[in-house]
Amino acid sequence: MTAAGGRTHAIGKVGDIFAHRGVSTLAKGADDMALVDATLAAIDGAGDGDLVFANYVDFDSLWGHRRDVAGYARALEAFDARLPEITGRLRDGDLLVVTADHGNDPTHPGTDHTRERVPVLATGPGIAPRPAGPIGFADVGESIAAHLGLAPGRHGRSFL
Repeated sequence: MTAAGGRTHAIGKVGDIFAHRGVSTLAKGADDMALVDATLAAIDGAGDGDLVFANYVDFDSLWGHRRDVAGYARALEAFDARLPEITGRLRDGDLLVVTADHGNDPTHPGTDHTRERVPVLATGPGIAPRPAGPIGFADVGESIAAHLGLAPGRHGRSFL
């Protein structure tokens, strides 16, 4: 991303996940709602060709792995209530992808990841909805790369 001239704005633990390689700006927060605030600020400061990459870790660490169904539901409702703020900040040509890196069903016994199939929602001003079929995580990466005009990688295919 940065090699192609764009900036990557990392929110939450994204910088840590990628060993801070290719990260232009980094924002952390005390909880997922603070990370939503950081995401909104990054969207406001992003330029054409930039990537805002957020990871809301509480869904995973506080609710999913701990199997806290009520906490997970409250967190989803809180995020859903804030989602219009995010979509309202999108400009022409922006793409928002909401997904997860793995499943973590809070009703499943144990503390490990549970499902690898997760929902993928993509939207943006002027982006027509279309069915994408089964999508792998590599397909999400390829779709974002295609949207940003980056060369395709070796894995996955764009759903755009």
